Order: sequence, then C-alpha cells, then structure tokens
Amino acid sequence: MSGLAVTWFILVAVLLTGYFLLDGFDLGIGVLYPFLGRGEQSKAVLRRAIGPVWDGNEVWLLTAGGALFAAFPAAYATSFSGFYLAIMLVLFGLIVRAVSLEFRAHDPKLRGVWDATFFVGSLLPALLFGVAIGNVVAGIPLNDNGDYTGTFFGLLTPFALCCGVLGLVHMLTQGASWAAVKAPREGADDLRDRAASLRRLLLVVELVVFLLVTCLFFVTVVPTSTVGLGVTALGVVFAVVYALGWVMAMLRKTSDPTDDIYAFIGVELSAVGLVGILAATMFPNLIVCSTDAALSITVANAASGDATLAAMAVIAGIGVPLVLIYHVISYRIFRGRLAKEDLTY
Repeated sequence: MSGLAVTWFILVAVLLTGYFLLDGFDLGIGVLYPFLGRGEQSKAVLRRAIGPVWDGNEVWLLTAGGALFAAFPAAYATSFSGFYLAIMLVLFGLIVRAVSLEFRAHDPKLRGVWDATFFVGSLLPALLFGVAIGNVVAGIPLNDNGDYTGTFFGLLTPFALCCGVLGLVHMLTQGASWAAVKAPREGADDLRDRAASLRRLLLVVELVVFLLVTCLFFVTVVPTSTVGLGVTALGVVFAVVYALGWVMAMLRKTSDPTDDIYAFIGVELSAVGLVGILAATMFPNLIVCSTDAALSITVANAASGDATLAAMAVIAGIGVPLVLIYHVISYRIFRGRLAKEDLTY
C-alpha cells in the first residue's frame, strides 16, 4: 500500500466531509421546508437561506465522485454499478430539487407542486446516502470481478436503514440550525424561534439514533464482519469530536439568537466526527465483501498507479484551495440574517 494511495483515501474522506458539512444543511432545509415554512414569507426565507450557495455546495459531491473514479476506479465501478438504482434515485432527487427552486419562482399556479417536489428531491438523497454508507460498512456480496451480486432490496438491511435515518436526522439538525442562523430575529411566522426549538429536539433524536446504530454495529456487523471491523484509536478520537460538537450545540440557548451560529458550528463539528468515525472504521477497506474478505475492495488493491495519484495530487493542490476561496467569498457576501428586501429568490 503506497503512501499516495493512503493520502487519497484521506482526501476522498475530506471531500465527502465537505459535502456533508455544506450540502447537508441544504438537504435538511429542503426536507423541513413543508414543516417550517408555515407562510409564504417563512418559505421565502428558507429558499433564500440556501439559494445563493446550494449549487456551490454540491461541487463537493461531484469532486468526491471524480476523485474516487480516478484514485480508486475499482471502488467507483463497484459502488456505482452495485448501487445503480439508489444512485439514480439520488440524482433524480438532486435534479428535481434544483428544478423546483427555479420553476417555483416562474410558475405561481403550481407552487404547491414545486414545493412538494422540493421536499421529495431533498428527502431522497438525505436518506439514501446513509443507506449506502451502511451497506459499505456492513458489507455486500461481491463476485470475483468485484460486481455486486445482490438485489436492490437486499441493500435495505436494518443496519443500513438505521444509518440512513441517522444521516437524515443529522441533516435535519443541520437544516434547522442553518434556518435559525439565517431567519430574521422577528417576523417570518416566528421561523427563527421554531427552528431553534426544533434544533434541540432533533439533537436528542439524533443521539438516540446514533446510539442505536452503534449498538447494531457491535451486535450485528462486528461479529459477522469478514474483515474484522471494530474499534480503532482514531475512531475513538472522532467519536469524542462528535460528542463535543453535540454538546456544544445542545448547550446553546434556543431563546438567544446570538447563540444560533455557535449551535450551528457545533452541529457541523459533529458532522466531521461522523465522517471521521466512518473513515477510521473502514480503513484500509473501501467496500467490504460480506462473503469473502479476499474479495473486499481496499486501498491497496483498488488504487491507481502512483503516477496517476501524483498527478491528481498536483491538480487537487490547485483546485481545492480555489474552491475553498470561492466558498469563503460566497458565504462572506451572503452572511448575516435575512431581511425582507432579501427575499427574492
């Protein structure tokens, strides 16, 4: 296993973390949209809260997919073919979500339809991403060519579904936190107060689901794992990061608007912990084979040649800082709470 291959494992994890941090609250607001958006003004606040940034946030998913394709083509082939229907549903959701945001502004007669498709388009990715991760961790049946030999419904195991629920609930927590940060302190159907209260409720629900997933991991996954999954020192570190983020968010007062940004930072910190736990648990595996450890796709047997990885490292060294600069500029321009004159998206 080369050092470049390990480096790219870390970089792919970083890219996925970036996507989870940024598009997580986009998807969360989309799922919460019918519930937090009680009136036209509060709905406008929710749309405008993500309108200027959602397309830039999705760049991290595209970049992670491209990095996986170039750095670990075998893992890319297995995941994108084995989870084909699930991935198509995710893409369908992302496309519908974008279309809904644009069409709603120009088709007032069908606003209800576009609101519904915005909700569905956000729900599908938020749920299915976690289900896919649950299957990657628990393992899927593979043949000698690395092809998935199961069915779509074979992916819907209790552990995978619970992982999907965990991912969904965390994105809802991110969405409620971001809505509280961006909503006006007063008005907009009391959106800020409702979002802050929901944030605390979702944090409790998330902790319960996290503990359930942890129990299922040790009861159903670890004893049957072909690659010996278990606790790692780095996994414990990221579990502590998750706990610190959760506590930081939970301790913030829902009655104090100045606490909203710190609660959001805590929720995002816990997202880093979740992805870190996943990466630490999986390494050096990329996709676990549930029937034969020798057929599992790992960093060692799936990596491209060192020349390819080195060239990609140069490109990433140029591209990733540029993307970060773009995000800093974008979020700086659109920082602060929204006012009535901002509700045009």
